[in-house]
Amino acid sequence: MQISHDHLPLRRLGLAAAGSVVLLGIAAGPAAAHAEVSASDPRALAENVTLSFTSEAESDAAGIAELRVVLPQGIAPDAVTLKEAPEGWKLTATPDGYSVGGAALATGTDAEYSITVRQLPDAESLAFKTLETYGDGKVSRWIEVPADGRKVDNPAPLLKLQPAAPGAKPIAPSPSPTPTPTPSAPTAEPSSPAPAAAPDARKANAADSGSGNGVVVAVVAAVVVLGGAGAFRWTRRGRQS
Repeated sequence: MQISHDHLPLRRLGLAAAGSVVLLGIAAGPAAAHAEVSASDPRALAENVTLSFTSEAESDAAGIAELRVVLPQGIAPDAVTLKEAPEGWKLTATPDGYSVGGAALATGTDAEYSITVRQLPDAESLAFKTLETYGDGKVSRWIEVPADGRKVDNPAPLLKLQPAAPGAKPIAPSPSPTPTPTPSAPTAEPSSPAPAAAPDARKANAADSGSGNGVVVAVVAAVVVLGGAGAFRWTRRGRQS
């Protein structure tokens, strides 16, 4: 069968169109998984803001079991509380952020949760670097922060903030609890020394001592005198005899 040359251009056009459809299909294929964040009040210095996070599942073998987040500068771990999460998931503070997780979700299920932040910092944007851990131990790292408008392969969830409301001010950080002093054992009072004798008492004692000594001396002298007198009389009598 001979094909007319008039149909060749149409055939070529059809093949080209089919090829274009294939290319478009490839380009429009499923996008890479990613993590996102949104805010109930995306303004700098906004208070009691709800941040909602979504981490798309990208594993065909296991579900997401934990999300580890590094908080941006200006948000302390103790300023974050869990608002909503998959059933059984809990939030645990870490030195630089928090982790939220529990039993692994069903394979292919996106992880969605929300937290409440006491106050957003005074910034233009906030990056929440996130590590996704699956039930089989696989970890996806969404930690890259775009700079100078260039794209990155694993961007961290990025929240752009509007200017602060008029009059908005930073909240003072929560005061640290003051430790209660431990009561110490009562210190025993030093015993008071025996009161020294008063001057008059010392004089009286000295006088009494002196008086006692004088009496003794007088008695001794009397004995000596009497003894001498007796000896004199005895000698005299002996001579007269």
